[in-house]
Amino acid sequence: MGRLLEVKDLRTQFFTQDGVVNAVNGVSFTLDEGESLGIVGESGCGKSVSALSIMRLIPHPPGKIVGGQVLFQGRDLLKISEDEMRRVRGKDIAMIFQDPMTSLNPVLTICRQLTESLELHLGMDGRASRKRAIELLDLVGVAAAKSRIDDYPHQFSGGMRQRVMIAMAISCSPKLLVADEPTTALDVTIQAQILDLIKNLRKELGMAVILITHDLGVVAGVCDKINVMYAGFIVESATATDLFKDPRHPYTLGLLRSIPKINEIRREKLIPIEGLPPDLIDLPPGCPFFPRCPYRVDKCLETNPKLEPATRGHYAACWVDVTGGNNGSR
Repeated sequence: MGRLLEVKDLRTQFFTQDGVVNAVNGVSFTLDEGESLGIVGESGCGKSVSALSIMRLIPHPPGKIVGGQVLFQGRDLLKISEDEMRRVRGKDIAMIFQDPMTSLNPVLTICRQLTESLELHLGMDGRASRKRAIELLDLVGVAAAKSRIDDYPHQFSGGMRQRVMIAMAISCSPKLLVADEPTTALDVTIQAQILDLIKNLRKELGMAVILITHDLGVVAGVCDKINVMYAGFIVESATATDLFKDPRHPYTLGLLRSIPKINEIRREKLIPIEGLPPDLIDLPPGCPFFPRCPYRVDKCLETNPKLEPATRGHYAACWVDVTGGNNGSR
């Protein structure tokens, strides 16, 4: 597998009346062809802004990508023209947005919304694009696709609308699919179906996937690698197996401890992470997780640690070794 995406020191800010919001602060990661990456963290930690920055969909004003590189197959997407970027979006990189009801146009049929990208990027005529649109709905599990192709979004349930969004995203067989909280507002059964669908489509089409979510449980069986974000920083990065087996950052530990476990015999209380995320307009000089961290030491208040190797292929941004609950300094 070759290198598909390399994000280097990505920084995105929003210039507001209250001050500069530091939404993404030096994010770096890589993604190989066919690989899946989960980006996890609380609301407001920079997950979606990172994805929108890769797609160059940050609203300007007030947002602006102020630094870094996004190398897609060796080409820096932040330096190409807007016309070139439009040709990349939808064809090479596609995105599933959070809310399918507001992402779909309520006055256009499902057929028109599916055929648009096929005609634009692949040059299909009306008859061919309609036939392909029906095939796509079949592929994502929409029952009676041929009779439903001319329906409007409001005639579909939430889960079916999400399937339509996935069909739109994969219509041009992209090399990279970015799924921004694709299971939000769906019930548990439909969530599982959507995740299985993304997993199966990834294998069938050979595309890489970036899955953004606030729920570690969602990425457990879907992703090869996981990046944990907090306050615009990546604070831990590892394979899914290593992250769940041996978490190395106090924030990751906190997220894991707040998830109910079905195999526990004793019904112990879940341990929430106390406090609130920091104000991104006025970030502290030290570790942004300091006020909420049970393992904090004086050094954490002074300097924000860099993302460094904890073990082979496992990176953490922490001054403290929290392995096995040990809080000795590294």
